[in-house]
Amino acid sequence: MFRAELDRLRADAELALSAAIDAAALEAARIEFLGAKSGRLKAIQKSLGGLAPADKPAGGKQFNDAKNAITACFEAAQARVAAGSSGPAVSAIDVTLPADPFRLGHLHPITKTIRRVQEIMGRLGFESVDGPEVEDQWHNFEALAIPAEHPARDPLDNFYLAVARGSDPLLLRSQTSTVQIRVMENREPPLRIVSLGRVYRPDTADATHYPMFHQVEGLLVEPGTTMAHLKSVLRMFASSFLGGDVKVRFRPSFFPFTEPSVEVDMEWGGRWVEMGGAGMVDPAVLEAVGYDPDTVTGFAFGLGVERIAARRHGVDDIRDFYRNDVRFLRQF
Repeated sequence: MFRAELDRLRADAELALSAAIDAAALEAARIEFLGAKSGRLKAIQKSLGGLAPADKPAGGKQFNDAKNAITACFEAAQARVAAGSSGPAVSAIDVTLPADPFRLGHLHPITKTIRRVQEIMGRLGFESVDGPEVEDQWHNFEALAIPAEHPARDPLDNFYLAVARGSDPLLLRSQTSTVQIRVMENREPPLRIVSLGRVYRPDTADATHYPMFHQVEGLLVEPGTTMAHLKSVLRMFASSFLGGDVKVRFRPSFFPFTEPSVEVDMEWGGRWVEMGGAGMVDPAVLEAVGYDPDTVTGFAFGLGVERIAARRHGVDDIRDFYRNDVRFLRQF
């Protein structure tokens, strides 16, 4: 009976002290349980005299344990109130309030553009392939019919590296056509591939140029391929990516690895924009990878990913894609 009263008193005291929210409530709980004259603990202490002599040692120990526990609880509540807490820790959390929202990121607009291009070209039967960004001069120049004296190999127009393979230094690839060469070296025609990735040229950064940018290059090698097939693929791609009735026009140009070569312009929203270069694969390139130019022909095209992304989203300066300004990037 004595033990049960102590346990009940201890539970009541801990509940009352933990619920005290200010000094007045704390003082009232102290008087009720620890008061020197009329406190409930004092009343139970008086009943110790009524215990049998054999039970008094155990009863005294139980009483002291309860007193120490209630005193410790009071001191903890006193410290909490003095520190300015408005109540017990559990009551300070309102579980009905909405939680702070998580700030979730999303894909960069260039990454989105690359994946969209891959999806469109995949529906046209083109396989997406990739290759190294550090290249040797065979894949970056020679296999693409760019001889040693060609100005495209000038050190001022490329990022050459100190590391050399054989007698020729390596370089950061200046075009993703290198991937096409690597694939043709290991596969037989017919072939439909599209390569997308970073390329590097020491251009001065401005609204339409950047020393690092992304290219999408397509290659189709099959018997009977013509410029008409090239224009049809580009028009279908442009209509799928930009939407609406997009017009495509060719302007005569020159590239060492295509013959004939053209500049590709696309008209959308009443404005013509130069998007890249294209043409029929030069027979010398086909011979360099072991293809018979009398049996197969092919076309290739290269477009700037930043340029088509800017056209699609109405961005005037491609440098905005790389300034890491979240106010700009949140728009996508």
